[in-house]
Parts: sequence; C-alpha cells; structure tokens
Amino acid sequence: MPATVYVDADACPVRDEAARVAARHGADLVLVSNGGLRPSAHPGARMVYVDADADAADRWIAEAAQPGDVVVTADIPLAAKVVASGARVLRPDGSALTQANIGNTLATRDLMADLRAADPFRKGGGKPFDKADRARFAQALDQLLQRARP
Repeated sequence: MPATVYVDADACPVRDEAARVAARHGADLVLVSNGGLRPSAHPGARMVYVDADADAADRWIAEAAQPGDVVVTADIPLAAKVVASGARVLRPDGSALTQANIGNTLATRDLMADLRAADPFRKGGGKPFDKADRARFAQALDQLLQRARP
C-alpha cells in the first residue's frame, strides 16, 4: 500500500506539486487546513478541516501520520513529533527532516526565536520561495514515494 502524504496546508506553497506527485504514485493525499482553503481540484486529494485553534492542524496530522507516511510542513515542532512517530518529513523547499537532523533544527529554531525576541528591531527573514524550491520539493517527494513502494 502506498504511503499517505499529509500536507500542513494553510501556508504551504507546494500543495499543487504534492498533489501531482502523490497522484503519479497512487498515494493518498490529505490536505489539513483550519478552513481557509477551497477544496482541492486534484482527484484523490482529501480535505480535512480542523478547528481554528492555531495548533489543531498540527495535532491532527501528528495523530494521523503513521510510520512510512510523508508529512509536508515547515512547522518544526510538528516535524519533531512526526519524525519521532516514524513518518518522514519534507519541508516545502524539498529538504528532509530526519532523526539525524531534527534535534539541531529544533534547537536552531528556538535560538532564532530567542534572538528575535531579544531584538525587536531585528530585520530580515528567509530567502524568497522560488521555482527552484518547488522543483526540489517535487523531486524529493517523488524519490521518497518511489522508495516507499512495496
């Protein structure tokens, strides 16, 4: 049975790419949202709407994801929970979060949050999301699903 792909969909820039790759591999796709998204036009995509609570989508995904499934998220605490349960995690830029790197990634996230809180005038942010990020994501998801085939 193919893996299920769960997408933390509210702010995810690669929903369409995830749907195309999942469909190509015959994987189920579940888009989890707090309700601000229209239903996906992709066949086989299932929308799950959760409460407006800020962490409701994260809780739903963390409970649903099983070992071997793929979760698409930029949320590091969610990724840590999912990796601990045996599921695989891809960020929208195509980078994987694994047992080997999730601890450092979580620590860096916490450090950056502390630095931002200590200096409210600090400017800057991440690099803009671009076509190369979309392509890396689609390729990484394709490879994960290919390896997951029975």
